[in-house]
Amino acid sequence: MTDMRVERVAPGRRGRFATGAAIVLLVVLPLVPAGFATGSALGLVGIPVESIVVLLVLALIPWRMLRLLVAAVFGAFVGVAVLLAGIDRGYEAALGIHFVPLDWRQIGDAYGVVASAIGSAPASAIFTVAATLIAAASAALAWAALRVDRVLRGRPRRGRTALATVAVAWIAVAVVAQPLGLTEPPAAAASTGSIGSAVSRAVSALETRAHVARELADDAYADVPANRLLTALEGKDVVFVFVESYGRVALEGEGISAGVRDVLRRGAESLEAHGYAAESAWLTSPTFGGVSWLAHATLQTGVWTDSQAVYDQVTHTDRLNLSTAFGRAGWHTVSVVPSNTRPWDVGSSFYAYDTMLDATNVGYRGPAFGYARIPDQYTLAHVADRVLAAPGQPVMAEIDLVSSHTPWAPLPELVPWSQVGDGSVFDPQPARSRSPGEVWQDPATVKRFYGRSIEYSLGALFSFLENVDDPDLVVVALGDHQPAAIVSGQDASRDVPISIIAADPAVLDAIGGWEWEPGVVPGADAPTWPMDEFRNRFFEAFGSAG
Repeated sequence: MTDMRVERVAPGRRGRFATGAAIVLLVVLPLVPAGFATGSALGLVGIPVESIVVLLVLALIPWRMLRLLVAAVFGAFVGVAVLLAGIDRGYEAALGIHFVPLDWRQIGDAYGVVASAIGSAPASAIFTVAATLIAAASAALAWAALRVDRVLRGRPRRGRTALATVAVAWIAVAVVAQPLGLTEPPAAAASTGSIGSAVSRAVSALETRAHVARELADDAYADVPANRLLTALEGKDVVFVFVESYGRVALEGEGISAGVRDVLRRGAESLEAHGYAAESAWLTSPTFGGVSWLAHATLQTGVWTDSQAVYDQVTHTDRLNLSTAFGRAGWHTVSVVPSNTRPWDVGSSFYAYDTMLDATNVGYRGPAFGYARIPDQYTLAHVADRVLAAPGQPVMAEIDLVSSHTPWAPLPELVPWSQVGDGSVFDPQPARSRSPGEVWQDPATVKRFYGRSIEYSLGALFSFLENVDDPDLVVVALGDHQPAAIVSGQDASRDVPISIIAADPAVLDAIGGWEWEPGVVPGADAPTWPMDEFRNRFFEAFGSAG
C-alpha cells in the first residue's frame, strides 16, 4: 500500500533550528568542491544545483523507503565529490598535477611519506579523521535533504512554491552568468563538476594508455644485440645517481641557489683535483613535487611516464630499459633505494636488477632521519665499499639519494668519510636538527631547509667521488623532479639538472655532439631535453648499433 503519510516536524525553537541547520548543510556542503578548486572561501558562495535536484526528486516520490535511498545516494555522491576535490587539491599543491582516479594507489605512498615525517600514529589519526569527516558529511547531507523534504511536505502549497522559486532563480542566475563570462557562477554544480572532472581525467588516462601501447610497440632498440648497445662503456662502472627534488629552483631560486652553487663550485674544484671532468644540461621531468619513480622509469625506458597508470602499463611489458640493457651486456646491475623497507617487485620483474639494496640490507645502525631514514653519505659509502670494491663484473647501479626528500627535516650532517662506519656516528644528529613541524610553520624556513638538504646531498656525492679510487667510474647525476610549489613557486618549470662525470676523456668525447656545457652547473641556456629522450641518445652515444 502506498505510504502517503506526511511526517510531522517538531514545532518550536528546536524544530526551526534543525531546519535552518539542514538548509545550511544543503547550501554549503555541495559547494565544498568549489572551495577546494578555487582555494578560496568564495567557492562556497552559490546556489548548489545538486540540492535543488534532490529536493525536487524527493518531492515526487511518495514512498518513504525510496526517499531514504535517494537521500543516502545524494549524500554519498557529494561525499565522494568532496573527497575527490580534496585529493585533487592536494595533488595540485604538492605535485602540480590533477588527481587521476586510476592512480588511486599513490594515496598509500602519500600516507607513507606523512607517516615517516610525523609518525604512524599521528598520520593514521589524520587519515582517520579525514575519512570520518567525509562519512559524517555524507550522512548529515542525507539527513538534511530528508529534513527539508519533510518541512516542505508539511506545507505542500508553500513548499512547492518555495522549491519552484529556488529552481527558477538557479536557472536565471546560470543564464545571466554565462554572457557575463563568470567562470564560477553563483549558480553552481560544484559536486557534479568534481566527479565529472575526475571521470574525464580517467577517460583521458585510458586514451593515453592507447598511445603508450603504440609507443611501446615501436622501439628502435628492442632487437639490437646487447653487446652493441653500450660498447663505449665496456669495463666501466656506470652509476646513475638520482638526487631527490634537485630541480632548477636549486640553482636559480632566491634564498636557495647561493648555498647550492657554492657547494657545486667547491665540488667542481675537487673533481678537477681528482682528475674528473663533467658536462651538464637540463632534462624536463614528467613529474613535479614527488612520485619520483615516474622520472626513473622515463629516463630508463624512453617512454614519457607521467602517471601511475602509465607506470603500471610500462612496467608490465618487456620494454628495454637501461638496467636491463647493461645486465644483458655483462654488467652486474644494482638498485640502491634506501627509503624502501619492503620488497620491490618491479625491481626484479621489470628492471631485472641482480642485486637490490634497501633500508633492510645495507647494514645501517644509525638513527632514522624521517622518511629519508638513511643519510645519503652512508648510502654512498656502502656502495663504494661493498658494491664498487667487489671483484668481478663491472657494475651498473641506480642510486636514489633521499636526504633531500620532503619534508627536508631532520637533516643529517656530513662527517669525515673514514668515520661513516655502520652509521652510528650519526646518532647525535637528529636531536640537533629541527623537526618537520618546526620547519613547516613558515614558507621561508621550508625553502631554507630545502636548500640545505640539496647542499647536503650534493656534498655527499662529491665526498663519494673524492674517496672512490676507480679510474673507470662514470657517474650520471641528475634530479628527479622539482620540489613542491611551496619551494618552486606556482607555474614553475619541470626542469632538473643532469651531469655526466668521468675521469676518462673518451666518455665525454662520446657525448660531444650533445653540446652540453662544461662543469656541474648548467647555464640558463644549456640544452634542455624531455627526459624520455635520454635513453635513446645514451644508446646512440655509447653504442655501435648504428
